[in-house]
Amino acid sequence: MVQAANEHPCVSSNELQGTHVYSTNEVHIGDIDHLVIDKASGRVAYAVISFVGFLGLELSRYPLPWSVLEYDRTLGGFRTNVTEQQLKDMPAISENCWKDRDWETKTHEHFRSNPYWEATT
Repeated sequence: MVQAANEHPCVSSNELQGTHVYSTNEVHIGDIDHLVIDKASGRVAYAVISFVGFLGLELSRYPLPWSVLEYDRTLGGFRTNVTEQQLKDMPAISENCWKDRDWETKTHEHFRSNPYWEATT
């Protein structure tokens, strides 16, 4: 991501709440509800998304690995290639599923994303 001269790369988490999430074809599919942060590293691990554009989902909020989202300045929101079927088929979600390393591993494998705990930068 190339940033404008007046843009700072950091943002407060409260500014991210409500930020739109778009599909790859620029359809608004949901909004960021909140973030899950790894206390030890300070890395964002998950963005919990409130989905509005996918019908027929059992839940309305899903934790997605942060690495499956990419900020798009032209949209003023995040873009993802996650599909409705991937959400339906993801490992079972519980209230604190991100505290279970087995669930985390399966989820990152499911979305083919790099686990935050293995990130080097």
